[in-house]
Order: sequence, then structure tokens, then C-alpha cells
Amino acid sequence: MDIQDRVVIITGASMGIGAATARAFVAAGAKVVLAARSAEPLATLEAELGHERALAVPTDITNRTQVEALVSRALERFGAIDILVNNAGVGMSGPVATLRPEVFQEIFAINVVGPLYAMQAAIPHLRKPGGGLIINVSSMVSKLPIPTIGGYRATKTALDALSANARIELAGDNIRVITVLPGQTDTDFFRNSRGSTRRAGYQPRRADPPELVAQRIVAGARHEPREVFMNGRLRFATLLTALAPGLMERIFARVVRRASDSE
Repeated sequence: MDIQDRVVIITGASMGIGAATARAFVAAGAKVVLAARSAEPLATLEAELGHERALAVPTDITNRTQVEALVSRALERFGAIDILVNNAGVGMSGPVATLRPEVFQEIFAINVVGPLYAMQAAIPHLRKPGGGLIINVSSMVSKLPIPTIGGYRATKTALDALSANARIELAGDNIRVITVLPGQTDTDFFRNSRGSTRRAGYQPRRADPPELVAQRIVAGARHEPREVFMNGRLRFATLLTALAPGLMERIFARVVRRASDSE
């Protein structure tokens, strides 16, 4: 898709990948609608990007009424919606045996139900000549059997499944669905993760800057692949997991044991 003057809704836009993605789309000539629960950072980002190109709409992605209002505000201000970027998400850590179901339900609402609300609100307005794009920001963990993040992985796997089905079901309306699969990213994600293990406060040593993920998202909007990986190494890990799942499970189990022994 040609990005120039396209209208892009971005959820989770107040920081990290979302804010970087907003900057990248505006730099490419798009107009952006910024959604997140935190009003002050959104307003600051709107001012940075320019009021003629950006609109901040404080939104709780788990509230269907607010999500529908977000779409209405986008239409009122810019007259169209061309791209929806479902980026809002929260991490969760802890072994499956000790996950708190009420916390899992909360995370599922943010990571899965919220994007579903946004897709359902946007789809009627993406059905137009030329169609539109839905870009769902998932995670590499949906492809890899990494221990201690089973709850979070479950939410991203569910989002992948919704994306795959929507891709088939919406093809007749010329609405394309892209799944973006970031690896470890240098944001506040790990510090804000909910859980009972050290991973809740973990910050990765090797992490991609959010600007790289944003560049991949914008490139995905231009070229429209089914899936967007950050690099060939992560793509290869996905392929190896699909071909030899037992081997990858043993490798990850060994890595976790070594990490535990070193503490």
C-alpha cells in the first residue's frame, strides 16, 4: 500500500513500539490516530507529530464502547481509515502451574479481546475501493516454546489464530491482514510485565530498538507480507520449531535450567 496520506489507527501508542510506529508512519507521509489509556503521553506525542497529522484519543482497548468511539473520532477528523495497527499489549510471566487465572483473564482481555474489538470496529470502514490493512503486533513467543511465559504466549497464539482466520475471511473485501512478530525489544515491556518470576522485571541484554520494529511495521504496510519477522535468525528458529518441536523444547528447557542454576 502507498503510505502517503493514509489514515492509520495505532493502539498502545503512548510509548515503546506504538510511539515509534506513529513517528515512522508520519515520517512516511501518513496521518495517525493515537490510542492508549494514558492521556498525557498521547497528547505530548500528538504535539510532537503535529496536529494536522496526528490525533490523540485516550482509549481503554478492553472497553468496546471506547474502541468504537476511537474509530468514530478517526472518521470525524480524517474522513477515512486505511490501516489499523493493533499494538497494545501487556506481558505476563510465571509457570503454568502457578498462573493466577484472574490475571490471565485480564491479560487476555488486553492482548486478544481488545484487538478483536478494534478489528470489528474498523472492518466496516476498511470495506471500500482499494480495501485496507489490519496489522496485528504479535510476538515471536507465539512460535517458540519458551518456558515461564505460557500465559503470555497463549494470548499471542490466540491473536495469531484470529489474524489467520481474518486473513481468509476478509480477502473477498480486499482487507489484508499482517502479523508482526517482534523478538525481544528495548522497551518498558518487561518492567511492566505481570507475573511471579524474575522475568516480570527482566530486561533483555540483546534487544531490538523499538524504532527497528516500527520500520518493519511500516515496511509491512508497504509490501503486505503475511508475517513480518525482525531478522533471519528468528525466522529460522520458527522454522526449526515447526520441523522439530521436541528438539526445540529440550533446548529451551536446558537454557532455563542453566539460568536457574546460575542464580
